Amino acid sequence: QVQLVESGGGLVQPGGSLRLSCVASGIDLDLYGIGWFRQAPGKEREGVSCISSADGTPYYPDSVKGRFTISRDNAKNTLWLQMNRLKIEDTAVYFCAVALPYTDHQCEGFDFWGQGTQVTVSS
Repeated sequence: QVQLVESGGGLVQPGGSLRLSCVASGIDLDLYGIGWFRQAPGKEREGVSCISSADGTPYYPDSVKGRFTISRDNAKNTLWLQMNRLKIEDTAVYFCAVALPYTDHQCEGFDFWGQGTQVTVSS
């Protein structure tokens, strides 16, 4: 059974940083595409950082490019999302997710999801 558990969310001021963690169990993370997504109230879920299972290429939408960085440690079955220069509009519930090998593209095609962690950017 695949399980993903996020941590690291919280309240931060605009311009601040947070690092989210996600520990995976039930899979060998190195075979899977990995990603971070977010959903703000009243908005659709969007992918903010993903790494392809096919070639390890990272993908970032323009809204976070240059501010967010996704990384992984396959030995620890863990992925991270480093978020810098946070903005009020980054406030959302953040989810980690994994995609079966070779079924994902950028931030599409993800299969397993964590429960989410709240990130609030406010002064």
